[in-house]
Amino acid sequence: VQLQASGGGLVQAGGSLRLSCANSGRTSSNYGMGWFRQAPGKEREFVAGIRWSGGRTFYVDSVKGRFTISRDNAKNTVYLQMNSLKVEDTAVYYCAADIARVGPPKYDYWGQGTQVTVSS
Repeated sequence: VQLQASGGGLVQAGGSLRLSCANSGRTSSNYGMGWFRQAPGKEREFVAGIRWSGGRTFYVDSVKGRFTISRDNAKNTVYLQMNSLKVEDTAVYYCAADIARVGPPKYDYWGQGTQVTVSS
C-alpha cells in the first residue's frame, strides 16, 4: 500500500475542498481507508472512514453532515469532500489504510499529509 494524499489548500470559511488519497501500491492489503487530521499543538484525530465491505462510512461528530468520504474503485482512490468548512477544520490531513479484515478498523500505511487552511 502506497498512499498519496492531495487536494489541500487555502479556502475561506464556508467554502469547500475535496481531498484525494490514491493508492499506487498493493490494493489487496487493506479493507478500507481513513482520514485523520492534526492541527498545530493538537493530537492527530480521526475524521472519517470507509470500509470496502458494504461501503460503510463513519465520521467524527464534528464533521457529520459536512464531510463525505467516498471511493472510486477504478482509480484506487478515496476522496474526502469537505463542505461548509470552518476555521477549526484547519489542519494537516492524512489518509491511512485500514488493514483490519474483521473487527474494528486498524490503520497503517500512512500517506503524507496535505495542508488544509480555512480562513475567517
